Amino acid sequence: MDTLPFSSAAERNQQPILDQLRVLIPENGSVLEIGSGTGQHAVYFTQELPGLLWQPSDREENLAGLKARIAAEGNESILPPIRLDVVYDSWPGYAYDAAFSANTAHIMPWDAVEAMFAGVADHLDTHARFCLYGPFNIGDCFTSESNAHFDARLRAEDSRMGIRDMALLESLAATHQMPIEQKLAMPANNFILVFKKS
Repeated sequence: MDTLPFSSAAERNQQPILDQLRVLIPENGSVLEIGSGTGQHAVYFTQELPGLLWQPSDREENLAGLKARIAAEGNESILPPIRLDVVYDSWPGYAYDAAFSANTAHIMPWDAVEAMFAGVADHLDTHARFCLYGPFNIGDCFTSESNAHFDARLRAEDSRMGIRDMALLESLAATHQMPIEQKLAMPANNFILVFKKS
């Protein structure tokens, strides 16, 4: 692959996310990332948090680009990317010290969101955190006009996509013994929702 995949959104949000992850996840430990995409987060976070062992994952159609970036820019802290469609693929047979996912819940069908939470809950150690980054609604209301427009574009592309409501995700997480711990406001009308395995 001559050109590595690139996400301008990942480039913009990586530092604000890193600032929160420094506090939220162990200094040393293993992290499962759901929907690693271009791999920019995996590369940046492991450069800045060298004690982590990072497991990138994504669906089959995104693996080639993800693997290319890890090969070109990765390091020994990044494990080989694995294929993980949260609905259909087998999850890795490990328990992790943390899980992370960015900008996935609004592009997944709801059954995939449910599968993601179930899978993460089954693969987190007790008291480990799942940090979910992205745009979310509050009380079924958009937090910005830009988010409302973004949601409309998503639903026009696929009616199964759309910005999820925080309360709905909190309820889903609670059914998997991962109660909400924090809701962290982030730049550009995004949040990090922090769920803690009980």
